[in-house]
Amino acid sequence: MARPKPPVGFVIIGDGIYVSLARTETPTAVSQTNESAPHVILIFGWMGALTRHLQNYTRPYAELYPNATQILVKCGPSFIWTTERAKQKRLLPVLEALETLGCLPPPKDSIQEINRVRPRVLIHAFSNGGCTQLTALGRLLSSKYPSTPPSERLVSALILDSCPATGNVRTIKAAFSIAIRNPVARYIALALIYIGHAIRLCLSMVVGNEIMVMEYLKLQLSRPRLLPWMSAETPRLYIFSRKDDLVPWQEVQQHAEAARKASLNVRCEMFEESGHVAHMRLDPKRYWASVQDVWEVACREGQAKGAETG
Repeated sequence: MARPKPPVGFVIIGDGIYVSLARTETPTAVSQTNESAPHVILIFGWMGALTRHLQNYTRPYAELYPNATQILVKCGPSFIWTTERAKQKRLLPVLEALETLGCLPPPKDSIQEINRVRPRVLIHAFSNGGCTQLTALGRLLSSKYPSTPPSERLVSALILDSCPATGNVRTIKAAFSIAIRNPVARYIALALIYIGHAIRLCLSMVVGNEIMVMEYLKLQLSRPRLLPWMSAETPRLYIFSRKDDLVPWQEVQQHAEAARKASLNVRCEMFEESGHVAHMRLDPKRYWASVQDVWEVACREGQAKGAETG
């Protein structure tokens, strides 16, 4: 089987993982004339998203921030139920790219540390599939950088598009039916979903509570230090819709409110008529304005923090 082609302007660095060629300089060589643009944009696609779907986001990002390096991570259905070890092995190329781009702390007193310009990082995750990859990367990075000091926090923002939500058997079935195009593979996946649901119900009767993968995902996304350079002050934007048939808007709103009560820096952009991961297509002007707004907040707060410590 032929290997899928990367999006235009990207090269393959791993299985379903691509990095853009928008610029080849490391952050130390980047012109500092634009003090408000991200250096790195990390994009986690929704489950089953094709290259042509994701280019609807990589292209506008290239227009908005032409000097940013984009790292694009596609999500196949198998990623959801694979082992933690397999998840981390697949995401190793992302870790290596982030190290190369200066997003992670180099050895103390090394040449890299002396010459380092800390990059600005924008993270954009779509649906539960993208969030599953994001949180898996967070666990991988935490295992290698367990005690990143506050001084290593970068100017950063997190965008959560159509997520997170636990959902139910109907919505999970619908998501996998859309993502898996092979009818045989779809039948096997749906059978596993029903078996998993039956096991969950049995466990809930035995131990008195429900054990669900997506509940764990929501807990992971509530962590202030989701990635090593993030904190409770990192702005996060939830984008969702009342008409989303796969991810109930009430669940997203509840997660956002819980995060706000936990003193996280939260913003919400709720659409009325768009479907799942279709908010940008319905109203691109509003969508990209909200993306730029949360990024500008990250830059303003980052500059203010730098002035306090400077």
